[in-house]
Amino acid sequence: MGRDIIADIITSIRNADMDKKGRVKIASTNITKNIVKILLREGFIENVRKHQESQKNFLVLTLRHRKTRKGNKITLKRISRPGLRIYSNYQRIPKILGGMGVVILSTSIGIMTDREARLEKIGGEILCYIW
Repeated sequence: MGRDIIADIITSIRNADMDKKGRVKIASTNITKNIVKILLREGFIENVRKHQESQKNFLVLTLRHRKTRKGNKITLKRISRPGLRIYSNYQRIPKILGGMGVVILSTSIGIMTDREARLEKIGGEILCYIW
């Protein structure tokens, strides 16, 4: 049985954020690189650097801690999973917190946010919510 790489990324970031750790090390794949680019662009992480250990490549993420009423917290929720895929057309992509959150989708032209998918008028598999 295969591993769910996206769930591993989400869990690693969520656990590091809950423990108020500054850095997270995740496996480097094409999917993780695209998701990390979105997180960096949307301001959820500060920095990304590549790291190699014994012939394996990793990405080291520096988390951005924000002061909110509930404390420092990045909320990530996995939606589509290997046992139950969730797809949506561009008109039915949900808005998280009235547009304040981000939906990450896997489309036919790559991994992108909900705003980008609506502009391109393309739907896809809903991978996760972030707010």
